[in-house]
Amino acid sequence: MTHRIHENHDHTHGPDCGHVTIRHGDHIGYLHDGHLHCPHEDHYDEHSIAVDDTNPSGCAPHDCDGHDAGHVHGPGCGHPSVPHGDHVDYLVNGHLHHPHGDHCDDHGRVARA
Repeated sequence: MTHRIHENHDHTHGPDCGHVTIRHGDHIGYLHDGHLHCPHEDHYDEHSIAVDDTNPSGCAPHDCDGHDAGHVHGPGCGHPSVPHGDHVDYLVNGHLHHPHGDHCDDHGRVARA
């Protein structure tokens, strides 16, 4: 199995490290500076949430009660960014939100660990 190693990582992730935890697959990842870090032996791997039936990547406009209608997701918007497939979503009330034109798409639920 190939994997991408997050280089130069000097922070130790764990239950009290302060980063949002996401359960995906059979393990837990930590959201840290726009990355999803997953412990692996003596390092951390870069992961992303898989695009699948639970977390699709298509256009799925929705009425969101997690933020104001005028809210725009992006760096510094206040929601943790989550790698999802080949793009970035934002975690809002347990759902992946993806900015898309004049709305945001719901890319499914994720389980917090």
